[in-house]
Amino acid sequence: MLGRWAALVAALALPLHGALAQEQGQRRPTTIRDTEIEALLRDYTRPILKAAGLAQQNVEVVLISDRSFNAFVADGRRIFVNTGALVDSTTPNQIIGVLAHETGHIAGGHLARMREQLAGAQTMAIVAMLLAAGGMAAGAAGGVSGRDLGSMGAAAMTAPQEAIRRSLLSYQRGEEQAADRSAVKYLNATGQSAKGMIETFERFQSDQLFINQRVDPYLLSHPMARERIAALEELAKASPYYNTKDPPALQARHDLMRAKLIGFTERPEVVARRYPASDGSMAAQYARAISAFRFGNVSSAIAQIDALIAREPANPYFQELKGQALLESGRAAESVAPLRKVVAMTNGAPLIRSMLGQALVQSGNPAYTAEAIRELVQATQRDPNSASAWRSLAMAYGRNGDVANADLAAAHGYFASGEFKTGRELAARARQRFPQGTPGWLKADDLVNYKPPKSAANRDQ
Repeated sequence: MLGRWAALVAALALPLHGALAQEQGQRRPTTIRDTEIEALLRDYTRPILKAAGLAQQNVEVVLISDRSFNAFVADGRRIFVNTGALVDSTTPNQIIGVLAHETGHIAGGHLARMREQLAGAQTMAIVAMLLAAGGMAAGAAGGVSGRDLGSMGAAAMTAPQEAIRRSLLSYQRGEEQAADRSAVKYLNATGQSAKGMIETFERFQSDQLFINQRVDPYLLSHPMARERIAALEELAKASPYYNTKDPPALQARHDLMRAKLIGFTERPEVVARRYPASDGSMAAQYARAISAFRFGNVSSAIAQIDALIAREPANPYFQELKGQALLESGRAAESVAPLRKVVAMTNGAPLIRSMLGQALVQSGNPAYTAEAIRELVQATQRDPNSASAWRSLAMAYGRNGDVANADLAAAHGYFASGEFKTGRELAARARQRFPQGTPGWLKADDLVNYKPPKSAANRDQ
């Protein structure tokens, strides 16, 4: 919704190749994986994607560890959402509105059209520079002084680029408005209110109040918040679902999600202010239990988690938290039982299966080795991008004396973390250990011959 395109388009005041280099050189965002939050976001997006005709496109929501309120799309199959947007959205409807807006960008093909606009802008920029250079040559032939010639050249080159930039920003503002209208359409089709979108834009309007007197609206990549609110209110209030509230059970899950993020990302004093001991809600207990385990008070954390489990035994993520707290505090053998429960309760969610496999390996119990391999193989089949799962699987194979598969799993782990050079070396070693033509040999050979994208290859030096 904000972010990527704004930065890219605004950079067009620079030579275009410079803008692209700047974009590619930015720090890679840190992604977060969490089964509970991902399941909630899938439930938020599923009806929206169906209404947009994207149910079969396997669109996924990716969490970015960033405290700012932001969401964006970078291709046709992923919606990126900052954790700050989740924490600051007090109702499911608010974040569902954001997801509906981003879905509008995907369904409308806005990214492809923006690339076309950028390609056209690059052509126009080159033409403008050539014309400016031609004008400078004509001026020199006409006897214009060097100083005047420099001023004329700078003006001739700057004016077209500024016009191009304003044109692109105008185009992007139009796409944002189109995505807003599409979002309202999807919300109506799913019987949900657009009020959450308006509440989100009202937050942006508050943020913009201090710059409204100083900003040129034609230099913004998004419409001013007050304009978006005015345009949306008429559409939203015409819907029979405008006053529809989120179901209480969904609100409760949303509150737990926010508490989880705050518990895992904030200092204990911040958590205590947000969720004081006098707050007996389940979300408050969740945040305080997470904070206690993160900052070393594991005994207190386990007692608080057990109270949560007693309060809601069917919630698998309380069992997951108990297993994680025990595992990360060095009590791997004790973590196995709750993690086994979670695997059963979540139909073998790969991230939780991976954690169980890690616990089985770290327990040091040889009797658990076969179970660890079984759980980790299934986890990596469903989620092949988990470097930690591959590393645990390599350890399990190693303890079982299966050196070839240990090398192959370790190679996969390095590939998953983007360390292709080390991964290829381990894959080559694994290939030598497998009989030629066997499944293991073929998998190792695939890794040895894999050509990573140039941007990824450049990171692995």
